[in-house]
Amino acid sequence: MARRPLPRILSNGSARIARSRELARSAADSATDVLHPLITVTRGLRRLAGAGRRRWAETPKDRRGPLLFLVASVFLVVVLMPYGPLLAAVALMAAAAWQGRDRTSPAPAGPDEAQAQRLASLYEALVPYFSVPEDPAPLYAHGGEWEKAFTSYAFDGDGRVERLTIRYPAYFTDGEARSRARIEQLLHAKSGRGREYRFDWDEEGNLLTLSVLPPLPVDIAAQRFVTSPGETVLGFTDAGGVQRTLPLGFGEEKRDVPPVVWRTGPRSTEPHLLAVGEPGSGTTTLLRSVALQALRHGDVLVVEGGGTGEYAFLTGRAGVLAVESGVPGSLASLEWAAHETERRLAAAHRARQEGRRTPEDVGRPLWILVDRPSVLAHLAAADGRRDPWSLLRTPLRHGRAARVTVVVAEQFDGLESLGDVVTAHTRARVVLGPASPERLAAVLGTHPPTTPTPRMPLGRGYARLGTGPVHRLQVPATPDPYDDATSEVHRRAVLALLPPLTTPADAAVEGASVPDAGAPDTASPDTGSAGAVPLDTAPPQAVPADSAPVAAVLTKPALTPAATTTATGPMAVEAAVTTATGPMAVEAAVTEG
Repeated sequence: MARRPLPRILSNGSARIARSRELARSAADSATDVLHPLITVTRGLRRLAGAGRRRWAETPKDRRGPLLFLVASVFLVVVLMPYGPLLAAVALMAAAAWQGRDRTSPAPAGPDEAQAQRLASLYEALVPYFSVPEDPAPLYAHGGEWEKAFTSYAFDGDGRVERLTIRYPAYFTDGEARSRARIEQLLHAKSGRGREYRFDWDEEGNLLTLSVLPPLPVDIAAQRFVTSPGETVLGFTDAGGVQRTLPLGFGEEKRDVPPVVWRTGPRSTEPHLLAVGEPGSGTTTLLRSVALQALRHGDVLVVEGGGTGEYAFLTGRAGVLAVESGVPGSLASLEWAAHETERRLAAAHRARQEGRRTPEDVGRPLWILVDRPSVLAHLAAADGRRDPWSLLRTPLRHGRAARVTVVVAEQFDGLESLGDVVTAHTRARVVLGPASPERLAAVLGTHPPTTPTPRMPLGRGYARLGTGPVHRLQVPATPDPYDDATSEVHRRAVLALLPPLTTPADAAVEGASVPDAGAPDTASPDTGSAGAVPLDTAPPQAVPADSAPVAAVLTKPALTPAATTTATGPMAVEAAVTTATGPMAVEAAVTEG
């Protein structure tokens, strides 16, 4: 069938509309130029009338009569004078034109004396780095003209540089990180400390742009982010760094903030994450935030090497397979995770061969969160037990195909103890807290384009996903709700995101009440049930000695025979008892057994 041509109104309508807009804009500009004197006089008459009304309102009532008589006398004299009305009209138009003039002060043509002195000092400081003796016409020379080197500049209200574009010679080695770092450090010191700067290098045009960055918001609390399955919000960054925003709530206020979104799953190029920082930098806060987001669509296994109880609020929650802090229970959980990864791979491969969909238990994401694994490895080596890095090798290598995601948080002092498998497969990197440029480059793979903030708040740092750019990062506030130092607002925000409490089927004890999933957290910690405890007490979860090991882990229904055999040995029973978070829980477990 022959296609009929579109009507002319549809084929060339957009061009006609564009031409009409251009004609209308040109006509408006021409009319404004022609009628500019009339517009000025009209504005002046309006201002004179307003001034007359104000003067009449300010005149006392007892003086308004003499004022009216004086005005009438002047008007009569003007009328009776030869050419009086004409001269009065000319004087009125002149006064209106003077009052109607544009009173906006023109922008300064250049910097003032103090700003020019600051730019000159910056220019002189850059001379040793941007000049060589062999240059016949150097752009940078002592006593030279800074106007040729600085193409644009802007200052803030305090007279400090806010934005600066610098030209540099083509022979400068801008491709070397060390050379660029020297220039950035110099500009940071000379432009004023106490602020964050961003450096954008245009290697093709030989231009360097320095700009002052606004501080990242630190008042973002944990909340339910608008993301799809497989997306995890690591934190929030600058508006120009990412291409999307998320609607967030700040009490009663709502605003959009650009996030750093980490994508996981079979098609992800960065399936695992490594977070590094100093003590108190916020790596544990990041893991808690990731855990709360992962529980929306998957299962979570937490291994806490430090044993500080920062994840106790997750114990007994739906989707939380286990929260391990002891060496036997942690090793047993990691061994189960390795077997579970192998089982998932085998089940997915068998389903593809048979032309079936992937089983539901294989398609559900499994998250393994490991905090301070160097401490766990040291304790395991001291007890003569298996190295935990060998247990993480399988989830790290094959986790993407099996929908298993590994998140490791470590401090700088334990970074060297991480195995090559961890550093090779964790392509998503986060550095929190203060760190030297060398440490940042060692973890992120490159230097960040911004200078560090003078004071690093909790959860503040940098993030890089694979080979992408380095983003400034601020982790949302996700404190431990059982900590006494946690504010009530943050406590309620975290508790609102927790899934309901559950009790493993084989962990129920005769005479122990099983709390309802939607019931309030009023269970007592020494009853042996999996219910929650009041916020001011640590919530240990007692496990009977005769029950299967790692009771929370056994809530996962599908286990291979190998995994079942591994999980039912004496080490697993010891892990189940030792996993409890206090002597009271261990005593309760033995008593119930």
